[in-house]
Amino acid sequence: MDTRSLVWWQWWNVAVVLYLWVWVPMCLSQATPSPQQQGEKLKFRLAGYPRKHNEGRVEIFYKGEWGTICDDDFTLENARVLCRQMGFVGATGWRHSAKYGPGTGKIWLDNVQCSGTEKSIEFCQSRGWGNSDCTHDEDAGVICKDERLPGFIESNIIEMQVDENRLEEIRLRPLLDGTAKRLPITEGIVEVKYKEGWAQICDVGWTSKNSRVICGMMGFPSEKKTKKNLYKQIKMRATKTKPKVIGSSATRMLGDRGQVNYRIHSVACTGNEVHLSVCSMEFSKANVSVPCQGGRPVVVSCVAGPQFSQISGKKPKIKQVTVRLKGGWKVGEGRVEVLKNNEWGTVCDDRWNLQSASVVCRELGFGTAKEALTGARMGQGLGPIHMNEVLCSGQEKSLWNCPFKNITSENCHHLEDASVKCNVPYIGFEKTINITGGRTRFEGRVELLNPDANGTEGWGLICGEGWTTREAMVVCRQLGLGYANGALKETWYWDSSNVTDVVMSGVKCAGDEMRISDCQHHKSVSCKKAGTRFAAGVICSETASDLILHAPLVEQTVYIEDRPLHMLYCAAEEDCLSKSAAKANWPYGHRRLLRFSSQIHNIGRADFRPKAGRHSWVWHECHRHYHSMDIFTHYDLLSINGTKVADGHKASFCLEDTDCHEGISKRYECANFGEQGITVGCWDQYRHDIDCQWIDITDVKPGNYILQVVINPNFEVAESDFTNNAMKCNCKYDGHRVWLHKCHLGDSFSEEAEKKFEKYPGQLNNQIS
Repeated sequence: MDTRSLVWWQWWNVAVVLYLWVWVPMCLSQATPSPQQQGEKLKFRLAGYPRKHNEGRVEIFYKGEWGTICDDDFTLENARVLCRQMGFVGATGWRHSAKYGPGTGKIWLDNVQCSGTEKSIEFCQSRGWGNSDCTHDEDAGVICKDERLPGFIESNIIEMQVDENRLEEIRLRPLLDGTAKRLPITEGIVEVKYKEGWAQICDVGWTSKNSRVICGMMGFPSEKKTKKNLYKQIKMRATKTKPKVIGSSATRMLGDRGQVNYRIHSVACTGNEVHLSVCSMEFSKANVSVPCQGGRPVVVSCVAGPQFSQISGKKPKIKQVTVRLKGGWKVGEGRVEVLKNNEWGTVCDDRWNLQSASVVCRELGFGTAKEALTGARMGQGLGPIHMNEVLCSGQEKSLWNCPFKNITSENCHHLEDASVKCNVPYIGFEKTINITGGRTRFEGRVELLNPDANGTEGWGLICGEGWTTREAMVVCRQLGLGYANGALKETWYWDSSNVTDVVMSGVKCAGDEMRISDCQHHKSVSCKKAGTRFAAGVICSETASDLILHAPLVEQTVYIEDRPLHMLYCAAEEDCLSKSAAKANWPYGHRRLLRFSSQIHNIGRADFRPKAGRHSWVWHECHRHYHSMDIFTHYDLLSINGTKVADGHKASFCLEDTDCHEGISKRYECANFGEQGITVGCWDQYRHDIDCQWIDITDVKPGNYILQVVINPNFEVAESDFTNNAMKCNCKYDGHRVWLHKCHLGDSFSEEAEKKFEKYPGQLNNQIS
């Protein structure tokens, strides 16, 4: 080979090497096509066993199928991206070689390489979706930092996998035509979705345990024996029922033996399953001459929970409540709280699963749990954490009957509060109400389905007079649209339908009603401002803030100050003193002030923002600041019988993030006409030495009182829970000094303990136990 050929050959080798060096890695690590561009939303979950709630095998739901990630080239940066997508603040490690057990289905991603800053794993480099040379023995797992992202709302953390693919939908079909109109349906033939229609289950070998699972799925806490004459009703109806076509074969949906379309037989549940798909079962085989020999279609009867029995006209049984749900946006969901020593506290989410969650749901009169949520997904609680590592079998009558561990403040925090989503019966309340004219499905003018004098149902409006956030909360819940973000008394700009008659007025709700018709309202319509212009409207939201006062700080910082009048001119101008101050000999003399610090935390899932925009804020020249809300907090001193003897108030200056939990950045600051608000996971602190942070008690006589502080008293700003906005303390004032004790949020004690608190006889000495 001559010199020229040798040089050419060497350059060719170099070119090939460079080409392979550049091109091959690009092929193996190409940019992952974004499912978002295809209009598909990814879902993520942690699976496997044994594990804690913040670790596990990573599973991705893509193209209608759950799959895993291969551990080839996996890094801590990959884990960080995945943990953030599942609602954790970051990752502390990862595991290879199916540490949490091998998964099933597709291996969606392989050779994933993230920088750690990506918003989603789909934006990292990989071989592409579904392109892998791995087996499930190489499934990757992650260990996330045990702290949740504030306000995270995606339902991605599921403790137990339920395979519902085999049974897409199950229903109870009422036996008689008339019963279908009476909701909820508690009794009927069990039917499963099959092809273009519905099919039945053979009752040979059917047990009450199977019925318990069906009832749980339908939203009922328990089953009951089916009446024997039900089969006679089926037979009588079958003789009058014409054949119905399912697929290509004509079969009767109800009828004698062999004349129905059986899909399943030989079902064997333990009774603790959350879905029929988890039970052992056999599917009926085609071309069988007698598919259910000696049997009939399964009929199940369920017992409705107290709140749903009441709808049917039956009085609910009253029993002592030791478990409750807080902070949820729908009936049957929320943060789990339990009662111990007359004080409500939360449950730590370590080992929290669907079995334990189902015990909670059934105890509260719902069905089984759809989801067992971890990481304070329904907001953080306040006060004690009573239980940890709860391990129910599913048969327990109460969560307190399950094995659990007591916890200490070192091994569990409110960032780990457990919550649930329960199956609830279908009651059809959303069909009796509607909102129209809004820019999105979350807003509009409220229209109510209402029967007239002749019994004919028609749509009508609700009078906007007196319409508040609490009434709007009920409407949003009834529609399944979450929390109320706004309550509108005028909706002329949403006049988009021909509905003009006002059919309800004077509506007053507590805020926890299941439907607007359960609220107080006028027997006959009385609306001074009639017409569509003044009809009630709502703006709903999937998230809301939740403000609570840190009660111990009030108790620790209270004191009395005699402040000279010449230092109170600005306070008097902003109406922060009692009425008798106007008759004082200004600038001589003083006022006696009950002072304390208040720290307001936002534990919800959305920032707390003033209702009014900047253009509506009021400038106060004396203190040289803006008020974004006229009244942000009420301070009241009450006598033992509840009579107000002195009061104070705090406007929303300065509504800002004083401090935040670790990892959360401040967003609001009042300085230089900045934005006002409180970020999720942050708090605003008004120190005791700020003007108007007091109650003027100059005219109050020595004695025993109750100090009450109420945040957002006029419900101007939406919150997920208004019951925790008030704080109360026992107060003793001897004319020279003041003592507070038993400071607590209004809903943190049991009813019995709260009654004793209200009958407070007075502190007998200065020693506070």
